[in-house]
Amino acid sequence: MGCGAIKVFDEEAMEVKRMFVQPAHRGQGVAWAVLTELERWTRALGYVACVLETGKKQPEAIRLYQKCGYALTPNYGQYVGVDNSVCMRKMVPA
Repeated sequence: MGCGAIKVFDEEAMEVKRMFVQPAHRGQGVAWAVLTELERWTRALGYVACVLETGKKQPEAIRLYQKCGYALTPNYGQYVGVDNSVCMRKMVPA
């Protein structure tokens, strides 16, 4: 139905990668559940934040991340200077 992954970003944060929900399962809370579990996993591994990148042409994804507590942050790494990229960050609750 859906998937997502995390990878080490820096000494305090994991980067959320590959978030995807099959079209037939969208709007049913799958993305929220996957993201919540990735955040739990991040915390269990000893990290305190998550960062992610999405595109300006993905307003549904941006709304999901905002509802989940993510805030805009300057574009990082390979996304610096990429006009279509939207980077976000969230401190993960203990």
